[in-house]
Amino acid sequence: MSSSASAVVNGGISFWYADDSLPAVREPLGGDASADVVIVGGGYTGLWTAYYLKKAVPFLRITVLEQKFCGYGASGRNGGWLYNGIAGRDRYAKLHGHEAAVRLQRAMNDTVDEVVRAVAGEGFDAGVHQGGVLEVACTPAQLARLKAFHEHELSYGEKDRELYGAVETAERVRVAGAVGSTWTPHGARVHPVKLVKGLAAAVEALGVVIHEGTPVTEIRPKHAVTPYGTVRAPYVLRCTEGFTANLKGQKRTWLPMNSSMIATEPLSEEQWASVGWEGREALGDMAHAYMYAQRTADGRIALGGRGVPYRFGSRTDNDGRTQDATIEALRDILVRMFPSLAGVRVAHAWSGVLGVPRDWCATVTLDRSTGLGWAGGYVGSGVATANLAARTLRDLVQQDSGQGGRTELTDLPWVGHKVRKWEPEPLRWLGVHGMYATYRAADRREFSGLGGESSRLARFADRIAGRH
Repeated sequence: MSSSASAVVNGGISFWYADDSLPAVREPLGGDASADVVIVGGGYTGLWTAYYLKKAVPFLRITVLEQKFCGYGASGRNGGWLYNGIAGRDRYAKLHGHEAAVRLQRAMNDTVDEVVRAVAGEGFDAGVHQGGVLEVACTPAQLARLKAFHEHELSYGEKDRELYGAVETAERVRVAGAVGSTWTPHGARVHPVKLVKGLAAAVEALGVVIHEGTPVTEIRPKHAVTPYGTVRAPYVLRCTEGFTANLKGQKRTWLPMNSSMIATEPLSEEQWASVGWEGREALGDMAHAYMYAQRTADGRIALGGRGVPYRFGSRTDNDGRTQDATIEALRDILVRMFPSLAGVRVAHAWSGVLGVPRDWCATVTLDRSTGLGWAGGYVGSGVATANLAARTLRDLVQQDSGQGGRTELTDLPWVGHKVRKWEPEPLRWLGVHGMYATYRAADRREFSGLGGESSRLARFADRIAGRH
């Protein structure tokens, strides 16, 4: 273990909990119970679904069952990117037509504003700063991808997106070697844990029952089974995202992809002056094994990437502990981007899982024959997508129960999407690790100056993975 890694607070769920404290765990389920709607999972998807359903139909008896505590999973460990990206848009364009995908993108653009509005309306602090998203290119190959990406986004109706050269990029953030960037206003930085805690409190205040410390072991029509009893309800909504593989019969439904993060110590005014970043944009890059970062409300840089991407057998971690090699790799990215911060200490590191469907497409579904619903497969863009999914689940439940009809949300192309399961082991372990090894090799080749265009290695990995 290197001395720099040994000084890091490693795990403890995430830095966001170290910053805002672990919550007191609510009472577990006390025995068999009934409800009108039972929601499995107390992350963003489950809590937003409870929030919008209870707002729409106040008399509904809604119960949320959470295995640990609300925000224990990705909702309390993510990078705090509230932005308009959605997994699978291009595939939905091929399946349902370009205009259908444009409607989906428009809904995602609106979702960023909806989350900001809802947080303000409930009156809690979620560390929101609506500075948009800036994605930078640092090699000729990345610049070519950036320009193609920018034009692609414009084709989906995002007319307020802007393309910058090296000088304009540096005026926003001084990333070493940046030769261009693209910026969208449809993004914000948030404090993930403050968001999930505030949302859970708002849901409880509406009269929703939340049971924590209550793992659901099996979901079947009208039943959510736990060690403490079974909750029966006409609607059972699975909102477990990266933890879905833990449920009976769901081992190969969504792959739990691992993502890791570091947070620096707070930077001094002089250090921030060397970096810029006064707009506090969410910051990403155009590498194949991409990174994502934010300038936190207390003046740190929180930066993430894939690390060890997948654990054999779809296992998920417990407290977020991260391998030393991953910490060093993320620190290397930080220093490569901001050489003036070479002496800055990494204060915290952590990991968590996100849900990846076999075709890399986010989905939301309600099976009207069984009352079973689910949403997820966000592939890392769940902070905003969970909110759109929740409002869609609300509309689907209202439609099915006769309290509403078709809406713009229920007609979006991701509703009811079906996909095959992941391959059995060891094929999926070999496939995922091989894919990310290939992406990293492609990035190394491009940074070495050997690749003036996007590496064929990465395109090959995309095809094998089923991403395109």
